[in-house]
Amino acid sequence: MARTGRAAHPAAHDSTPLVARVFAALCDGRFHSGEQLARSLGVSRSAIWKATGTLRELGATLHAVRNRGYRFAGASEALDAARIRERLARDVRHHVRSVETTWSTASTNSVLLERANPPGAMSEVFLAEYQTAGRGRRGREWLASPGGAICLSLSWTFREVPRDLGALSLVIGVCALRALRELGAVGAGLKWPNDLLLGERKLGGVLIELRAESAGPACVVIGIGLNMALGAALLQRISESGMAATDLRSAGLAEQSRNSVAAALVSACLRGLRAFEREGLTPFIAEWQAADALRGRSVDVSAADGIAHGLARGVDVHGALLVETPQGVRRFIAGDVTVRPG
Repeated sequence: MARTGRAAHPAAHDSTPLVARVFAALCDGRFHSGEQLARSLGVSRSAIWKATGTLRELGATLHAVRNRGYRFAGASEALDAARIRERLARDVRHHVRSVETTWSTASTNSVLLERANPPGAMSEVFLAEYQTAGRGRRGREWLASPGGAICLSLSWTFREVPRDLGALSLVIGVCALRALRELGAVGAGLKWPNDLLLGERKLGGVLIELRAESAGPACVVIGIGLNMALGAALLQRISESGMAATDLRSAGLAEQSRNSVAAALVSACLRGLRAFEREGLTPFIAEWQAADALRGRSVDVSAADGIAHGLARGVDVHGALLVETPQGVRRFIAGDVTVRPG
């Protein structure tokens, strides 16, 4: 039987950290006085002050105005497992074994990797408001503020290892674009192998981790990070790390319910996983090519055998990146890609 898991209305759970309860109280974007928060949460005003300071340290953008109180710079929405489940597309609900949310965890992918494989054709979904050790490909740090992003992982068990498993990140990228289009957010692109872009800036990313036996079922854990409203300070911090980032809000796109966005992502991914298991990458190639942010551009590809320079020529039927170099067209199944200036 599917279980909903713990919802993210922290005020309803005495064991939930105070910072999470203050976060939930401020999610409506309205001003709340320190006195009101202290009274409703049963703590001192000093404790409220410390909790708002912690939220700022975690990257949240809070306004504090004398005689008015505290508020988030923009209305957010606390993640809620029940709301996410009820907003899943009807055709995939029976494939979702559980939806769970938590205030904070090291990594949503790690949580699911530590569990037993879900049964075939079933998925477990796990989300966090904040990750203390969020990561992208090759162990890179993934930064996101409470309320400012979707940090989501889902697990899925294939009956056997798919032939084109290396292309799964491309499939999930296409699924994420489908979800965004359903929500009215258009114009995003894909950068091989796992980035979602708006213009030249990173909007989100995909991290896929595999747990498989030498023969038999293979479980994948798919992590998706999507920037919703990171705030200027965190965007600047990410920029200083050498990566240009953006979010849906600063891109001028319509604000969306975070629970609706999470449900749309899960629904699109589950449809995609079922199609991928049957047909491989083929049903997704055309959409990938239409969204390919590298095609025809001069790139550097850092791979195990060094750096290759050339023109990106799309992907092949197995998801490998094709690069036209002076020595001929090379095929890459892994590597980091940088667009060359000019």
